[in-house]
Formats: sequence, C-alpha cells, structure tokens
Amino acid sequence: MAALPFTSSVHALATTDAATTAPQNDDSEQFDARAVRRELDNFQAAQISLRQAMTIAERLHAGSTTADISFDGGSEPAVFRVKTVQRDRVWRQTINAATGRVIDAEAALPLTELDTEDRGNLVVLRALRHRLADAVSVAERATSGKAISGGLMRERGRLNFVIVVVAGSDLKQVILEPPGARLR
Repeated sequence: MAALPFTSSVHALATTDAATTAPQNDDSEQFDARAVRRELDNFQAAQISLRQAMTIAERLHAGSTTADISFDGGSEPAVFRVKTVQRDRVWRQTINAATGRVIDAEAALPLTELDTEDRGNLVVLRALRHRLADAVSVAERATSGKAISGGLMRERGRLNFVIVVVAGSDLKQVILEPPGARLR
C-alpha cells in the first residue's frame, strides 16, 4: 500500500502546536492552550486508533465507506465521530475511543437532504477505488504520526482527502488527490 497511485504528491503542512508553546497574554488564550493540550493528551491516551474506529463504523453497514472522521477528546468519554456513506444514506456513529464500542444512536440522513456540493462529493467518493482509510495510511506513514481526523475537501474542481496527523508535538495536514477525483 506504500505505493498507492495518488495523483498529487503528499503535501504535509507542519504546524507546531503554537497554542501550547507561545507565551500567553490573557486568560482566554491560556484556556484555549489548555483545551488543545487536553484534547491532544486524550488522543494520545486513546486505546482505539482512527483507522480502527473507521473499520468499526464501516462494519455496521455492509458496503459503507467513511466520508469523515474526527476525534473529540472534549466529550466524556473521548470519542471518534464518524460519518459513513452506504448507498443513498449517510450514517453518523460515535465510537468510544477507549473501548471501540458504538455509543449513542446512529442517525441516518438521506443523500437527497444534503446540499448539492456535499452530495456531489459523496457520489465521487463512492466511485473512487481508493478510500479514506487508504489516505490515512499514506498520511500516517509519510508523517510518522497518528491521524486525528480525516475528511473530504473540494479544491479547484478536485475532490481531495484531507488528513490531520499528530506527529510528536506537531499537527500536520496532509492533502491527497486520489485518481479519478476530478469533479465534473
């Protein structure tokens, strides 16, 4: 899988977690820095990886694929929020980051209720050979980190996978364009 034929090279935009390293000027900045640090600490302590959470969510509905996933360390317990697509529905699952259990009721939204751009993105996603899980693997390998979120982004008529990875104390954004992702 190391040689997935993504058409654009891996772009990693490294950003030091400035909120935790910059001098603090007021209480709100200190609160924000503590919240960011707590979120990252909760992510590092999670027993379930982002890829495992994707697999759990996709197994709930045969033939589904992940369109969006993010870690929420501010909730109790810490969770992964996952959106999967299966045929004409978008499913939302919440996966406990410590146990891998699905918590909260699943919500299904018909694709017809999405706006035109989101619906178009999901149609292209379903037609692609590569999945978000493939992009997460490439991003983690390229940055030597652990993915904390992933999703879709349309840019200049192309659908891209956008993965945010925690590598050491840095957050890195990796943008990958899968073959066939050009929107019409």
